[in-house]
Amino acid sequence: MKALFRNSLAARLFLSASLWSLLILFAAGIILSTVQQRASERAFDDRLSVYLKSLVADVASPNEADRNDHSGISEPRFDLPLSGWYWQVTRLDRLPPDVRGSVSLFGGQLPNLPEAAQGGGLVREAYVAGPDNQALRMVEQSIDLGDDGRYLVQVAAPADTIAESVRTFRLTMIITFVLLGLALGVTTLFQVRFGLRPLALLRKEIGDIRTGERQRIAGIYPDDLAPLARELNLLIDSNEAILERARKEVGNLAHALKTPLSVIVNEADDDTALAQKVREQAMVMRDQVNWYLERARAAARAGTLGSATDIEPVIAGLARAFEKIYRDRALRFSIDIPSGLKFRGEKQDLEEMAGNLIDNAGKWAASEIRIAATVSENGFAVLSVTDDGPGLPEKARSEALARGRRLDESQPGSGLGLSIVADLVVLYGGTLTLDAARPRGLQASLRLPAIGGSTVGPNIV
Repeated sequence: MKALFRNSLAARLFLSASLWSLLILFAAGIILSTVQQRASERAFDDRLSVYLKSLVADVASPNEADRNDHSGISEPRFDLPLSGWYWQVTRLDRLPPDVRGSVSLFGGQLPNLPEAAQGGGLVREAYVAGPDNQALRMVEQSIDLGDDGRYLVQVAAPADTIAESVRTFRLTMIITFVLLGLALGVTTLFQVRFGLRPLALLRKEIGDIRTGERQRIAGIYPDDLAPLARELNLLIDSNEAILERARKEVGNLAHALKTPLSVIVNEADDDTALAQKVREQAMVMRDQVNWYLERARAAARAGTLGSATDIEPVIAGLARAFEKIYRDRALRFSIDIPSGLKFRGEKQDLEEMAGNLIDNAGKWAASEIRIAATVSENGFAVLSVTDDGPGLPEKARSEALARGRRLDESQPGSGLGLSIVADLVVLYGGTLTLDAARPRGLQASLRLPAIGGSTVGPNIV
């Protein structure tokens, strides 16, 4: 969870919004519960105060008979023993105090409240323990009638009435807040997905550029992201300009070096030992210049954003070309490449790598060259070129891939050899391996970054 919160912007937004929503709902629940409890107490106290005022009116009556008659309270529960609804009138100026109470007290008495009880003024309210240890809510009022005496009037009712009201409200509030929390969670998730959708689209377009399906970032983005899209497009333009400039510089360097080398070779056109040595070293220099210039061109092409090449058409074209070259040997070319499989790089580089491998296989094959491609799980294509020639021992295969060595030094040709193929595939983050074929021959395998691909059957050229 911590890793998700740290690495995912959507998770951070969703979790932070959900956390704050829960805290706000929790605080609102406490506040509403407290307010509702106090409101229930006030409403209950107001109800008890109606009975209290009726008793006070009776006690304050100048008629002695009316003062002792409290039959005017129209609440049947005051007449049910231990019903929880009680009234009590106590004359305080007599010893012992004269106490009269409702039938429901059933011989019990209500306790007196201290002066500091809630309400504190003429009428006081508080929770008390009544007869049979019942939890009661009680209101009381003291009356001083002068010569007619001092009285304490009390009315009480079950406190569980308030508690039940509070419990009902809290249960309703919890259910409501849970539903509200779920609705807020769904809404927050929708808002996060909707708000981050432009980022997802921008990421997709950048991925399409990387895989060669697009050349630039298109579309309309919110004001917050539009500058980023513009800057990325400018970065792509700058990258293309730098690479194009590098290609031109490499071409200029090749022209500047090849001409003097050709002049040196032409001037050393005699049979003296010095001339032969000059021609030999000039040819070495020309090979080295070609090798490094080709590496520089390949490195510049490998850094190009958005380049992608269909593998099957390139291989089919190379197979047709080499079939003509080796027509006199009647070599057969078998091609098995998934449809739609693309090399994430320049067509020229794929032709350079595959062409060198096919050319090498053609020089040593007895009758057939098999070219196949498979797609690995990690987004790479494995292009294999297999011949049925004499093959190579394991030690010779290792030496053939060493820098500056050629597998076909004894054969004619103008290619750059397996060392250039090995260097070029490394620029694309791939690998070149040589293995023994079955039942005989050599299998050269290129592991290259790829896109897509669906399996089809082999074609015979």
